Amino acid sequence: MTGAGCKETRSTCPYCGTGCGVLLRPDGMGGLAVRGDPNHPANRGRLCSKGLALGETLGLEGRLLAPQVNGCETDWDIALDLVASRFRQAVDRHGPGSVGFYLSGQMLTEDYYVANKLMKGFLGSANIDTNSRLCMASTVAGHKRAFGTDTVPGTYEDLEEADLIVLVGSNLAWCHPVLHQRILATRESRGTKLVVIDPRRTASCDQADMHLKLRAGSDVALFNRLLVDLYEGGALDADYLSNVNGLGEALEAAFASDAAVTGLSDSEITAFCSLWMRTEKVVTIFSQGVNQSTSGTDKVNAILNCHLATGRIGKPGCGPFSVTGQPNAMGGREVGGLANMLACHMDLENKSHRTAVQEFWGAPAMPDRAGLKAVDLFRAAGDGRLKALWIIHTNPAVSMPEADAVSAAIKACDFTVVSDITAATDTARLADVLLPAAAWAEKDGTVTNSDRTISRQRAVLPPPGQARADWDILADAGRRMGWGEAFGYQAPAEIFREHAALSGLSGSFGLDFDISGLAAISGQDYDDLPPQRWPVSRSRLGGRFFADGQFFHPDGKARMLPVRCCPPAAAQGRRYPFRLNTGRIRDQWHTMTRTALAPRLSGHLAEPFADIHPQDARTLGVKPAGLLRLSSPHGQAILRARITADVQPGDLFVPIHWTGETAPSARIDRLVAAAVDPVSGQPESKATVVAAERWQPAWYGFAVSSLPMTPLADYWAMARTKTGYRAELAGLASLAEPEAAARDLFALPEAEVQIMTDRCKGIARLALIQDGKVMAALFTAPEPVAVSRDYLAGLPGIGAAGVLTGRPAADQPDPGPVVCACFSVGAKTILHAIENGGLMSVSDVGAALQAGTNCGSCRPDIADLLARRPFRQAAEKDGSE
Repeated sequence: MTGAGCKETRSTCPYCGTGCGVLLRPDGMGGLAVRGDPNHPANRGRLCSKGLALGETLGLEGRLLAPQVNGCETDWDIALDLVASRFRQAVDRHGPGSVGFYLSGQMLTEDYYVANKLMKGFLGSANIDTNSRLCMASTVAGHKRAFGTDTVPGTYEDLEEADLIVLVGSNLAWCHPVLHQRILATRESRGTKLVVIDPRRTASCDQADMHLKLRAGSDVALFNRLLVDLYEGGALDADYLSNVNGLGEALEAAFASDAAVTGLSDSEITAFCSLWMRTEKVVTIFSQGVNQSTSGTDKVNAILNCHLATGRIGKPGCGPFSVTGQPNAMGGREVGGLANMLACHMDLENKSHRTAVQEFWGAPAMPDRAGLKAVDLFRAAGDGRLKALWIIHTNPAVSMPEADAVSAAIKACDFTVVSDITAATDTARLADVLLPAAAWAEKDGTVTNSDRTISRQRAVLPPPGQARADWDILADAGRRMGWGEAFGYQAPAEIFREHAALSGLSGSFGLDFDISGLAAISGQDYDDLPPQRWPVSRSRLGGRFFADGQFFHPDGKARMLPVRCCPPAAAQGRRYPFRLNTGRIRDQWHTMTRTALAPRLSGHLAEPFADIHPQDARTLGVKPAGLLRLSSPHGQAILRARITADVQPGDLFVPIHWTGETAPSARIDRLVAAAVDPVSGQPESKATVVAAERWQPAWYGFAVSSLPMTPLADYWAMARTKTGYRAELAGLASLAEPEAAARDLFALPEAEVQIMTDRCKGIARLALIQDGKVMAALFTAPEPVAVSRDYLAGLPGIGAAGVLTGRPAADQPDPGPVVCACFSVGAKTILHAIENGGLMSVSDVGAALQAGTNCGSCRPDIADLLARRPFRQAAEKDGSE
């Protein structure tokens, strides 16, 4: 049964680590109606813009429907026989260290478990890493150093009970909007204070009580100063510290630290430390700004030190809180999906743990030391040490640092397998074998979110073509390698039961991860499994860790670490004077394999950009909407300049999402150096040194089309629209024949053309028409093209007189750039409502237009629009507001 009468299925959103519950209803045409699950504890019915648009990301367009070997379609037997033989052959000839897996937080726990078992237990190699290495590895290392195991102490409920919440290196408003709304709600109800610590101003600063705009990489110095002030202010908890080692060494390092390196004034630092010290219930949330650093692990431990010293951990409203970037980064950590981990939080280099897992699996071989972490894994692929590589649901040719070198390494590897839902990624194009995998709404299993809550992800659509679940593909490969009994799984519930039973060994060693209470779960109970937080065992159920001062080091105590501020690589004078910070934007996800399919998600920021301070823009001669060329020793990128004081002078911010498929000159990770944290192996993605200069093309262009375009310009960026596609273009060579260029761009050689040119000004405007409808239009000029982009993006496929004006007629609406992606509300629509409806607040706008009433991440943008309205300025002058 499908359509409106179909029963909704409970599942989990496949984006960030918040782990929002969703309700899914098939529409009978291959699509889904999606809404937030009001009964899921993570989101209570809320979804962000990406979650709300999930139904728009489905369909067969671009799907990989059959296995491919060397670019030719084949069947599963041929493909998997080849995979099995090449991996076994590599191990037999070159040893276990010659093979590797690179996995993804997009995989379900059951998928991750089978991959880890196959690689570590049967192929005998620890060369299995994941894109979580780029995300949360420093947190894992910091937790293990402090607690003895990788434990997140707190729960989401702590956000409602805290009196002070500190965001460190986390733009929660954009990257975890549902959690941010929970914080804002408790701010309103309880008066909770909010502090943001970030080198740039972000949407998370909009309602913060304090924004500490510290220098990139100086977090350790700030938290060392906090530790000193806590000590001198008598705020340490002597009773709790009886269960903590290392206080003296940590204090000695903290006293030797100089907070001046943060660039903050002493009054700012004192105000922050005083607020933290006098507030009993403090939650410190940290994310990629902490983790993605050459000193990421020390940053994590600097934060943990302050909570351990004051006993503000494991209690309601207290504790350090790492928020994960991917839907199942936690599940991957739980099954040992990182190269230096063993399943169920056991230690790969602990002989007792290793032997127990080997015996449980009946495994022929187990590595006794850590394998190659992500950066080293791809270096090994490039230099010939790795003979066979399997990449699953990730796009390292775009997302890894020194991405061009990673692309070359994948291409150079003797044998590369890629499992994915599409062949149209930068990585998939380099594979010898492509395997069609099931997508989010077709997958069945579990994921674990940032506060240890295990949720079910349930299939509601059949996999198209020959696509299969990842666990099924991996298990089939294992059987073909000769291990039939160990990989004879028929359903994900079997894998979950095995994983749960194995976790009982972890519990027997006195470790934290134990879900052995679910080891005998029936198939029906697995199908019906409600969200629940681990541990789930006879002795313990959910809850917080460490309020009792019991930790997982052999002596049962926590450890404070002496940490010192180690700034990232210094800018190199005139050669590389800028510091590059990379990150995410509100409505896109990773390399946009999924989100780029939803037109409304491209409406807010449709083009890659570089945020640059006005002072730096003036120095470089860069004007608004101009183009910047960035360069480092590893590569170059061209991006639109977004001039803003949100970044500090000398700093640049660039989003990570654009690829060879969407904007090849904006693949920003090709510039990022592969410098890593020495403890965690996590790359530095927040402080690469780069050069910046004005890039001056001969012409700029804007194009819209009902069909995909084939740009040949030096710079281009393409995005999906409701009626087709839009693209920004620029070229170094003069555009001598605009009509010929337009026909090539749109592949419409026979279409009727309307053209308007001004050769003296170098302006050309063309519309290509078939059957009285605009199929495409191109606008070029020697400066950035000034047209109503959002109006034009809606024209392809309809009749539109006057399209060459580039603007709507007076009687036609122009919504302007999307501000609220949840409800597709544009800036001009909001401004019109403000000016004509007398709207005075963000809440007024929400009541009138719904904008800002769902995930709330657009509320700062709405506030900016309200600040522009002329009558507000007049009211402020006469004191009437």
